Amino acid sequence: MKKSLTTSLLAGSFFFIGMQTAAAAEQTFIIDSTHTFPNFSYSHFGLSTQHSKFSNTQGTVVLDTEKRTGKVDVTIDMTSVQTGFDVFDEHIQSEDFFNTAKYPTATFKGDRVTIEDDKPVAVSGVLTIKGISKEVTLDITNFLYMEEHPMEGKPAIGANAEVEVLRSDFDVDMYAPYVSDEVTITISLEAIQE
Repeated sequence: MKKSLTTSLLAGSFFFIGMQTAAAAEQTFIIDSTHTFPNFSYSHFGLSTQHSKFSNTQGTVVLDTEKRTGKVDVTIDMTSVQTGFDVFDEHIQSEDFFNTAKYPTATFKGDRVTIEDDKPVAVSGVLTIKGISKEVTLDITNFLYMEEHPMEGKPAIGANAEVEVLRSDFDVDMYAPYVSDEVTITISLEAIQE
């Protein structure tokens, strides 16, 4: 199973991008929650692939261009889940699935960046959902550095990433295997320098 989490892609991508600039060694980027959306998809009875997202994500990415290191700290508001149907939004937040009354957030804390040919290719860290923490390695699929954001006037970074996890690893596996245990998490992320 591929273990790569979207959000971590940030850490790596930001790190590489920062290496290409003549800025201070350590830079902190604040996630732009209005342009950052973790999505998850899964097979529904083998009939179709269903897609849902979270609309509230916060966190930071810190990179050190001299030490060639990076780290990411991301928090997802699990109550911001959007399935497209109010009834399902409520059900997926119940004890049957995310139990957001007890576990309102999920987090990813990544602190190990893998660089190949001066390019970040993976970030490893701990993903916590429903109070259960698992080590994951994130594959970086795309990243971009902008010297000056056209609206913010500051350096900005963006990235896309993907990871596959098992719902059963996080005690969210109701209806498996009819609704697939395997879930693909993707994220589109933007962050502005602090």
